[in-house]
Amino acid sequence: MPKLLLKETKEKIKSLRQKGYSLPEIKKEVSASYGSIHRYTLGIKILPKYLKTWHGKQGGSIKRKKNKLIEAEKKAKKSINYLSNKERIIFLSALYWGEGSKSDFNIMNTDPNLIRVFIIGLRDVFGINQERLRVSIRIYEDLDKEKCLQYWSNITGVPVAQFISVNILKGKKKGKLPFGMCRIRISKGGDMLKYIKAVYKRISNKF
Repeated sequence: MPKLLLKETKEKIKSLRQKGYSLPEIKKEVSASYGSIHRYTLGIKILPKYLKTWHGKQGGSIKRKKNKLIEAEKKAKKSINYLSNKERIIFLSALYWGEGSKSDFNIMNTDPNLIRVFIIGLRDVFGINQERLRVSIRIYEDLDKEKCLQYWSNITGVPVAQFISVNILKGKKKGKLPFGMCRIRISKGGDMLKYIKAVYKRISNKF
């Protein structure tokens, strides 16, 4: 059960926020959790005379995030320079483990990079030719069907004419899912499913 804050503590949190204090700065001044601080700062407006300082802190925060992202990208580039076929198989099996169907070989997702990488893997690592790919999309009724088809065609490299179906769902998801979901299957995928399952089972046992 959350610890109840004294009235004085609540008022101090609000007062500090009005003066442009950030959540970490307020945390140093009062004995309260970040959750409580966040709750009592919601809707609190910064006083005009502190706005300049407040905006400066926001700019600094954005800059710190940007620098951390650059550092992370440099570290990742240094750590991963080349992927062997073995590493690709491990990565693809992990993707499938998390996102794929367990009954037949198919994977569906809204993330274009995930779909793109998975298709490249099927083609380049497992030698699955385009004729065996079965692409379909699932979209909501407020989305532009033709635009979504072309979008996923560009991602997958499969012509729109070869898509097997478009499933239109009721509801509006334009802001959250601008192009819907893409589903990738392969014909006669039973052996591939067995192999992928065996790979991620092997990996889990090694852990």
